[in-house]
Amino acid sequence: MTRRILVTSALPNANGSIHLGHLLEHIQTDIWVRFQKLRGNHAIYVCADDTHGAGTMLKSEQVGVPVEEMIEQVRKEHVSDFAGFLIGHDNFYSTHSQENQDLSELIYTRLQAAGLIFTKTVEQLFDPERAMFLADRFVKGLCPRCSTDDQYGDNCEACGATYDATDLKNPRSVLSGATPVLKGSEHYFFDLAQYTDHLKRWTKSGAVQPEVANKLAEWLDEGLKAWDISRDAPYFGFVIPGTTDKYFYVWMDAPIGYMASFKNFAQSNNISFDDYWKADSTAEVHHFIGKDIVNFHALFWPAVLHGSGFRQPTRIHTHGFITVNGTKMSKSRGTFINAGTYLAHLNPEYLRYYYATKLNGTVDDIDINLDDFVARVNSDLVGKVVNIASRCAGFITKQFDGMLADQIDDESLWAHFTQASDEIAEFYEASDTSKAVRIITALADRANQYIAAHAPWTMIKEESRREDVQLVCTQGINMFMSLAVYLQPILPRMAQASAEFLKVAPFTWERAQTPLLGTPIAPYQPLFTRMETSSVDLMVEASRASTSAQPGDATEQTPDDSTISIDDFLKVDLRVARITAAEEVEGADKLLKLSLDLGDHQREVFSGIKSAYAPADLVGRLTVVVANLAPRKMRFGVSQGMVLAAGPGGEDVFLLSPDSGAQPGMTVR
Repeated sequence: MTRRILVTSALPNANGSIHLGHLLEHIQTDIWVRFQKLRGNHAIYVCADDTHGAGTMLKSEQVGVPVEEMIEQVRKEHVSDFAGFLIGHDNFYSTHSQENQDLSELIYTRLQAAGLIFTKTVEQLFDPERAMFLADRFVKGLCPRCSTDDQYGDNCEACGATYDATDLKNPRSVLSGATPVLKGSEHYFFDLAQYTDHLKRWTKSGAVQPEVANKLAEWLDEGLKAWDISRDAPYFGFVIPGTTDKYFYVWMDAPIGYMASFKNFAQSNNISFDDYWKADSTAEVHHFIGKDIVNFHALFWPAVLHGSGFRQPTRIHTHGFITVNGTKMSKSRGTFINAGTYLAHLNPEYLRYYYATKLNGTVDDIDINLDDFVARVNSDLVGKVVNIASRCAGFITKQFDGMLADQIDDESLWAHFTQASDEIAEFYEASDTSKAVRIITALADRANQYIAAHAPWTMIKEESRREDVQLVCTQGINMFMSLAVYLQPILPRMAQASAEFLKVAPFTWERAQTPLLGTPIAPYQPLFTRMETSSVDLMVEASRASTSAQPGDATEQTPDDSTISIDDFLKVDLRVARITAAEEVEGADKLLKLSLDLGDHQREVFSGIKSAYAPADLVGRLTVVVANLAPRKMRFGVSQGMVLAAGPGGEDVFLLSPDSGAQPGMTVR
């Protein structure tokens, strides 16, 4: 049965450019949506700029541009940046829209009629120099729970506490630096506490990840407070019905912006808004968000929807934060990288792929190691996946007039590729693209091993084996096709080029199940080129140059005694080796025993990669070994060197593999 799915990403703020953090979430969402469409489901992906609030108003004053003109300029920039990364929003709208105002007023009046809105006078922080009440994000001070300094007025980044700005210790205005004073003001509240029992049930229904449900349970057990949904003038936003100087707080109308963006799309595409948002809808609604805003999306938002007679989200997919080289993105180090800066230097599909190798469907933080970034792209995409097509296509084009053979050479190997479909699909559905990629790259290894074992470049020299060459290369081309289909949600441009190369209609998921036999292919054009470290360095330098350092940015590290000189490094003899045998080590939890061919001699090493690789998958694979490392006597035997691998550990360990053109014994430079 075809699923009807509405999907959203968190709304980027209209006050700044798109950067690597935004891209993580939108790439994750786009991969999930593309997978759903590839499977034949009807998926719609909408988003919008989050435009309202005092911050937008103040930014407009600062740049001297009328606020509505400014937010439209930013929206166009965001649309361009997302398109540059092949993110296929069906509609990218704005929260400052008529649809959003209409829906916000409708929801508010329904909540009011249901007895869920009340008013009370509150003591609010007021900036005496700017003569305005201060939004939470314009007050900083010490967290009332853990006393960490420099925390904003709504939540603590250190301990995760949520609170009112008036609870901050030693508050100060971000706008003027003045000490705020308390001043009375009538505010409008949504009585969230009425939904405590409902939310306890809903958060345990599978609508959020288990670790998120556990965090929400802490807040629910502490007791929910009424949610302040109003702000005082001056403010950029929608006036609350029945008032003249009270505005909807941005967190009231921002999530309603999901509905408004969809309504705008639906009106133009003959789609029923109610079919997706009515309380008994059979369609699905999925939100992709960061863990810093889970309280808004998994407590306030479902309660507001339920209270106003709309459906609640089917699932909220929460991800962790981004770090670069192990630390927060930094302007001074050039690792606070905007989308435009990246696109000026690197292929967007490189980042899409690298993010896919990291995302696992949990709220764990994700680190971008720039050296690993280069190595993974070059090893996996260039050295493994497209290498299959490049090795086989030339023979088909030059020797067989571009025609594939009319049969598969190795049916059991082909079955290995087709049978992986369901497992890969399960991981895509769970947003665990890291495991999907692991399976796909393992298949690519099998394909390369098959081609290397049959060596069509050698067989073609014998006239009697010409047909064997066509069979082997047809098998290789079809294995590549299968991989291209499986990778299409991650690498849509590469998949499209692959479909054109193979002269087939746009891929569907089922395309990977049926081989291309007796059909023509086009001459092969390179699908990827190697990523150069120099391009990454230029991107970092450009990022550093385009943004001035801010207080609190980390400074460059200076060399210390832990560094080595180039002379020390040159002493390390790195050689290409082929793994000729691999076996488990009895009594060792992590070790595999590897037999290596270094061209002019054989040796054995023990390697702690058992959690990531099955022995059978390693045989025939090229790797890199430290050839001049002193032998190490272990209780299992003597290890005569060390193979190189990278990763945080467990299943995430990746054996370094040179390009397939390398030969055992070659020096790695």
